[in-house]
Amino acid sequence: MPIFSGFFLTFEGSEGCGKSTQIRLLRERLEKSGRKVEVLREPGGTEVGESIRHLLQHAKEGHSMTAEAELLLFAASRAQIVREKIRPLLESGVFIILDRFLDSTTVYQGHARGLSLESVRAINAFAIGGTLPHLTIVLDMDTQTAWQRIHATGRALDRMESQPRDFFEKVRQGYLDIARAEPRRVTVIDAARSEQQVHDDIWNLLSTRPHAL
Repeated sequence: MPIFSGFFLTFEGSEGCGKSTQIRLLRERLEKSGRKVEVLREPGGTEVGESIRHLLQHAKEGHSMTAEAELLLFAASRAQIVREKIRPLLESGVFIILDRFLDSTTVYQGHARGLSLESVRAINAFAIGGTLPHLTIVLDMDTQTAWQRIHATGRALDRMESQPRDFFEKVRQGYLDIARAEPRRVTVIDAARSEQQVHDDIWNLLSTRPHAL
């Protein structure tokens, strides 16, 4: 990975794990400490990416999408955000918080959809061009609790949130597999505790990483 002056953090986890809340809390605390922060999301984060996001999550045309097409669309959005946003921001010293990145594709399209992990990794590698996160936090929660959180909102679920429960169990196990394989980059945090406890763990973890705080 090229050496930049910023810090690149990604949040991962299954639906309902509390990523949005933890990203908000971290951003607020970082900004109070004087750090310049940019929060982005995947798919999305650019005009190209947001169009792809709509197709993947909400457009009726996407309901019949194949797993292979889904994989390539995620990769297209990722290739755009890496080159248009992430690299320039890192070069200018910004702390980037990205809601999902390449690990989501590995677990959702690889582990859960059943596509070849070798193919998924090759496509991911091409899309990111060597730009890996300095740190990836996986917010882990048992599938039953996460499932209940999703359905307790009462809102209409998007195409990914509407997958069957066993799909999300495969997603969870996929994340845990990645964390075991890449312990220097990926840290699992128990997301079933209070928001403050989870946030404190994240902040303490960042305090051990060079150039993060």
